[in-house]
Amino acid sequence: MIARFLSFLAILYVLGFAMFSVTLGSPAAKDAPKADAIVVNTGGKGRIEHAAGLLAQGKGKRLLIAGADPSVRKVDLVHRLGGKQKLFECCVDLGSESVDTRSNAEEARRWIERRHYKSVRLVTSDWHMRRARYEFGSHLGGTVEIIPDSVRTEPNFMTLFGEYNKYVLRRLSVWLDI
Repeated sequence: MIARFLSFLAILYVLGFAMFSVTLGSPAAKDAPKADAIVVNTGGKGRIEHAAGLLAQGKGKRLLIAGADPSVRKVDLVHRLGGKQKLFECCVDLGSESVDTRSNAEEARRWIERRHYKSVRLVTSDWHMRRARYEFGSHLGGTVEIIPDSVRTEPNFMTLFGEYNKYVLRRLSVWLDI
């Protein structure tokens, strides 16, 4: 009986991984509504560039770069992104309080609450969007509309496998309240 149950769990795990791998996040539709703000999680190629482009297009009023290294300055990002100095001076905040996806969501929640925003466009990599959306949804408690906007990548097997395990473990820890 135990062997059957463990086999069943193993099959569920493998099928879950397969579904996770083929249903990665996608970019927001061109006609997606504008948001009050844009939040980008650091840690993946193209994320900050995409978020800055959205801000320049007027898809949000302000941008939070969550999880920025404390040594990074706005001027560094201006140079890296090819000179959007006025945009960065007026409308970009660097959040350096967070170190992982959960603390990114906590940091963003405080930033969103201070500014009384009601909608946010969440920018992260396609393979990371499911867990990021889960964390942001948990921390924002349904009071803020989240518009997911994934940056397309070509993740390898280990990236997907690691992210799937983090996602499953996070969901389990919330479910078990630990």
